[in-house]
Amino acid sequence: MDSLPVLLLIFVVGLATLVKASDFFTDAAEKIGLAIGLPPFIVGVTIVSMGTSLPELLSSLLGIFQGAPEVVASNVIGSNIANICLVVGTAAIMSTKLLRVMYNLISVDLPLFVGSAFLFALMASSEQRFTQGEALILVIGYIVYLFYILQSSDETASSTDEEPVAPSLTSPPFSTARSLREILILILSGIFIFLGANYTIDSLIQISDRLNIGKDIIAISAVALGTSLPELMVTINASLKGKAELAVGNVIGSNIFNIFVVMGIPGLITPLPVSDEILRHSVPTLLAASLLMFFIVQDNKITTWEGWLFIMLYGWFMGTVFGLL
Repeated sequence: MDSLPVLLLIFVVGLATLVKASDFFTDAAEKIGLAIGLPPFIVGVTIVSMGTSLPELLSSLLGIFQGAPEVVASNVIGSNIANICLVVGTAAIMSTKLLRVMYNLISVDLPLFVGSAFLFALMASSEQRFTQGEALILVIGYIVYLFYILQSSDETASSTDEEPVAPSLTSPPFSTARSLREILILILSGIFIFLGANYTIDSLIQISDRLNIGKDIIAISAVALGTSLPELMVTINASLKGKAELAVGNVIGSNIFNIFVVMGIPGLITPLPVSDEILRHSVPTLLAASLLMFFIVQDNKITTWEGWLFIMLYGWFMGTVFGLL
């Protein structure tokens, strides 16, 4: 059996591999999607938005297959809280200008963002687990959401003379060599995503047993924080370029995907337990953070002091997780 320092090293390296490989996978998939003629908007709402949640999804699926289904709900709750408090808070604090929020996010996506958090709480508290029937409802709900935003995009595009294209979703014509290169990157990064998730969850289980700490506690803190690193790094870079408002849309989309898909797909395989500790402390924090986000952005902006409020809420949350507060 490996020593604790070795297990910690394996955990860190596995998590870093999972996060970085997901970044390569998403980038390559985006370029391939554009090269084969998929509309930029479809690439954006599918490949790009889902790609940022690949670490959460893969680590949750590996948790199921390695006999630790309790890590799924903890991973989702911890990631969503980190997305709201750390990512949005960092964006508001580091932005070179006042952080603005687009109207369509407030009118459409934000209500679903808050509603998904309350739906999660309702399902989790009913039997202290997510049943396979509830998981099916979540997956169907996300499919309906995708159809809705795709239809809305078609209506928007038909009312204008040109199709909306995200600045990052433009790509020069592909040569055969470049196409093969992106396909190779896609395959290799997919392999490393699997390996990273496998070693992350395997080491998490052993560390939990060695330290007598619940797997859900490690999942809601270390794993969740690690899988939110892509969003955090993108936010820091965007903030320094004065484009931090993009992070708000990414957070809302990522949190919706986490609840509907990262909970839904593993839940179709097996029921997902939710511990008393998670229900008492973490779920209320998720609801509070989601409501705080909802009310703060009603004036279409997030100020610096509101960003610090999110950061302080995350500090309080982590303190309660480890019994420091």
